[in-house]
Amino acid sequence: MLLRLACLTITNAFAMLRLLPMSDRDKHAEILPLRHQIMILKRQLREDRAKSTSED
Repeated sequence: MLLRLACLTITNAFAMLRLLPMSDRDKHAEILPLRHQIMILKRQLREDRAKSTSED
């Protein structure tokens, strides 16, 4: 557990360091596909919930 926390902390620190030299335009370009991916996952989750409630 402690090792996993340390690994996540280090990974997040490197991710933050990678974002520092990026311009706002680059950051927005990286965020757009992530937002799209979240929308798709939310839609799939709603469909799965609708299927499970209709089967009950």
